[in-house]
Amino acid sequence: MTLTFRTRIDGNQIRCLVGSDKLLTAPVLCFSLMAAPKVISGGTMVRRVAGYAEVALPDLAPGVAHEVVLEHAVKEFGPRNRAWLPLGAYLRVGKECLPLPPGNDIGLREDEGPPAPALPVGTLPLVPQPTEWKAAGGTLAFAAVAPVAGLEGVAGLAERLGLAPVVAAGGSKLSVSENASLGPEGYRLTIAPTGLSVTVGGPAGLHYAGITLLTLRETCGGQLPCGTITDTPRFGYRGQHLDCARHFFGVDFILRLLDVMALLKLNRFHWHFADDEAFRLEVDTQPLLWQRTAFRGEGELVPGVFGGGIRAGGSYSKADVSKVVAHAKALHIDILPEIEVPAHSHAMVKAVPGLRDPGDNGEEVSVQGYLDNIVNPAIPATWDLLVPLAKEVASLFPLGILHLGADEAPHGAWDGSPAVAALKAREGLSTSDDVQGWMLAKLAEELGSDGIRVAAWEEAAKGCQGGIGNGALLFSWTGQGPGIEAARRGHDVVMCPAQHAYFDLAHSPDPDDWGAAWAGFVPLEKTVAWDPVPKGAEDIAPRIAGVEACFWGEFTTEDGQAEGMIAPRILGIATKAWEPAGKTDGGGIRALAGAYAPLLDRIGWTRHRGA
Repeated sequence: MTLTFRTRIDGNQIRCLVGSDKLLTAPVLCFSLMAAPKVISGGTMVRRVAGYAEVALPDLAPGVAHEVVLEHAVKEFGPRNRAWLPLGAYLRVGKECLPLPPGNDIGLREDEGPPAPALPVGTLPLVPQPTEWKAAGGTLAFAAVAPVAGLEGVAGLAERLGLAPVVAAGGSKLSVSENASLGPEGYRLTIAPTGLSVTVGGPAGLHYAGITLLTLRETCGGQLPCGTITDTPRFGYRGQHLDCARHFFGVDFILRLLDVMALLKLNRFHWHFADDEAFRLEVDTQPLLWQRTAFRGEGELVPGVFGGGIRAGGSYSKADVSKVVAHAKALHIDILPEIEVPAHSHAMVKAVPGLRDPGDNGEEVSVQGYLDNIVNPAIPATWDLLVPLAKEVASLFPLGILHLGADEAPHGAWDGSPAVAALKAREGLSTSDDVQGWMLAKLAEELGSDGIRVAAWEEAAKGCQGGIGNGALLFSWTGQGPGIEAARRGHDVVMCPAQHAYFDLAHSPDPDDWGAAWAGFVPLEKTVAWDPVPKGAEDIAPRIAGVEACFWGEFTTEDGQAEGMIAPRILGIATKAWEPAGKTDGGGIRALAGAYAPLLDRIGWTRHRGA
């Protein structure tokens, strides 16, 4: 049997043509969109869960294409590019599921953009740019350094990336000394015709000096420019987030991403493995969480939202966690795990009975279209689950910080819950924000008693009692304004404004591009067109812990599709996290991306090639 499926954008509508070379009786078209769909013509909606839909079609005659016209139920979610077309489409005919071919090309189209500009004279082909570079003239032929204790992580990185050994017997001697005044991650590297020497503030400084030598060998063709690099990071938190809930990224991909992060001196991996669609960590506290939600699709607890199709997913064992943690540690990277409460908990609510008030008659709908994606803090079962779960997850990661989520609670959350009404009266709460703040503060205090610091998205600061409190690390994602406000209220803040740091956003407004658009578009230049400490808010500088880029997986159906969305934009975020303010501008990052292009190609990481 041959099935056909073609999709295209027509204004605010999505037109789908589905056909078969054999008669199909009473087929049901199953697919997902970015947000809740509605049928304009060609079929009847029989089921919808968030962006997933099942549309009953008339019988399909052989060789005759049938048109189905769709729209997003919320006009603001009009399709912007190919990523907004149906994903994971299949036909259900009786009890049989028949996969449909992609309705359009999936992922980035790798058309070659204009050539990158040349690096300005005197600029090292290095990301991030060092704090200070004093050129001395001349070059040093360099292949590898002789074995030095403390460079094992760099040596392993070069080997995994398929690069020539950077630590080898017979290599150039590297003289190492220590000076604590450089800071634990700082180093001063001198490259002279006669050899190499480095002064480091600590083991991390030596590691980063090794990363610099490896990178310059690759980008300078083995001829290192002579001079002195003095280098120390602007921020201690330099992160990359990966959404493994919407799309299950295999462990091998995560390890490769850690390697790319290490090349750019990023030091925090934010592992987002829980959301509405799945809880992927194989915890002992409540095995139903991952056993019932690791896979989604036909016959599963969660249907094929966000391109899940007939069946997709997976889970991470504790052995997987240990492998990722050990790999990261060797690269001086720590891992921040996230569990996502109270909202974005559709999978949790479906998997574990008793997390919602049975008397709740509210009608709140999440921004993604879920009707039941928030746990109830007035129900004892919620705490019976969350406290031991949070403690178990935190115990698997040496960082000692657990991200609780806390973003995008649906408007009117808990308004129909008698149990929450009683909680409000008892605790002096009025709004949903008050309830969430109370809940997060209670959970944070519980975890704090075990020495676990909490983190959360910016919304956690809301509430009449001051929100989450408890020294929480907050992540400012809708822009920098919430981060400024939180910092002035005494929170440490990681800046990750979507307008500059969300790599799931499309590069451009071109309808042939790929990605989200709710916060605009993020070409490479935009990743550096901001300051984590904004002008006029210099008073918050001591509270800005760092910078993070985020990649959300709503449009991702295969691991490799993320690569060109991440690179080369990850270069820009690396510069904002490490360099002094204003050092690299848009033209500079475009030139540096050109210098890094051959290296990314050599290590086999797909990069976006367009403008």
